[in-house]
Amino acid sequence: MPNADPLRVVPVEGRRAMAAFIDLPRRLYRGRQGFVPPLALERRMSLDPKKAAFFEHATAQYFLAYRGDRPVGRISAQIDRLHLEAHDPEGGQFGLIEATDDPAVFAALLDAAEGWLRERGMRRASGPFSLSINEECGLLVDGFDEKAMLLQGWSPPYAAARIEERGYAGVKDLIGYIYDPASAPPIDARRLLERTGASDRVTVRKADLKSYADEIRILVGLFNEAWADNWGFLPFTEKELKQLADGLRPLVQDDLVWIASMGGEPACMVVALPDLNEAIADLDGRLLPIGWAKLLWRLKVKGLRQARVPLMGLARRHHRTVLGSALLILVLESLRQALQKRGYTSVELSWILEDNGAMNTLARSIGARPYKTWRLFQKELA
Repeated sequence: MPNADPLRVVPVEGRRAMAAFIDLPRRLYRGRQGFVPPLALERRMSLDPKKAAFFEHATAQYFLAYRGDRPVGRISAQIDRLHLEAHDPEGGQFGLIEATDDPAVFAALLDAAEGWLRERGMRRASGPFSLSINEECGLLVDGFDEKAMLLQGWSPPYAAARIEERGYAGVKDLIGYIYDPASAPPIDARRLLERTGASDRVTVRKADLKSYADEIRILVGLFNEAWADNWGFLPFTEKELKQLADGLRPLVQDDLVWIASMGGEPACMVVALPDLNEAIADLDGRLLPIGWAKLLWRLKVKGLRQARVPLMGLARRHHRTVLGSALLILVLESLRQALQKRGYTSVELSWILEDNGAMNTLARSIGARPYKTWRLFQKELA
């Protein structure tokens, strides 16, 4: 039935409104299969312009929709200077969109974000990006019942239709794959490597956490090089690199990070991280009063059974070569054995662009199957 309470959308101002903005998904989706409430503490830090590295090159405005005095939706509008310079000088973005299944709420939220972008000279709006392409991006359109994993968003089944009703069209799909390292077939990369005649110059090693900062630079350097030509790609900045390294440090395990070198020069890498969402699923987004203890025990004592591969990259000089294929398989097979040894039973590879044929083929070749799809939308702001 239509809700008689008046609907209004207002900019988020002050700590109380920001707390309501962060808490809204938990209130809207609590109990929905697949949804995992994010940690409120982490959300506050990642959305704070004074703390998050994203705001070194971007500006944003958050909005809340109210029915009467009750929050029923939220959205962000942001302009990323790096995106303007690299891809679209008139392309603004939206993100963090969550709302009740009410067309009027979605319309009001998107109107507010579009108006803010228009006022600043933007002629297109794309998203959702929460807040950048190197964070959570895309709206879930398939795989709603599968639990959201580390640094991946969840959306209710009705959200895509509500956004499309406002004139947005899908521009790119992002695919998530899942596989079990115990049942995945082992692949003999060495035989493939021998065909290149370079096997004596190739080495594969796990990460050296005693040189953590140096290792992160190698990994991100390879990632930035490997994905430089991909749709929408933006490299990590120096500040983002440090923030990423600091934030992930408690989750990084040396044998879940593998680097292949050619002639002593890093050429390929893969990173898997324990799925933090598995450890926090029942904490309702809160670490107090005893959430800290539960989280530490699950991470350090009990151990987790789910992991996600958020980073994988091959140096561009080896793209579309037999050697490049061999290097990728070498690091993936090393990772598979480590995951199996640690008892991981469910590993997500995500995300991969729908039109990245080489990576989609590789994912399937190691026994992974597609199980989630996120979609990015765009609209001309006439």
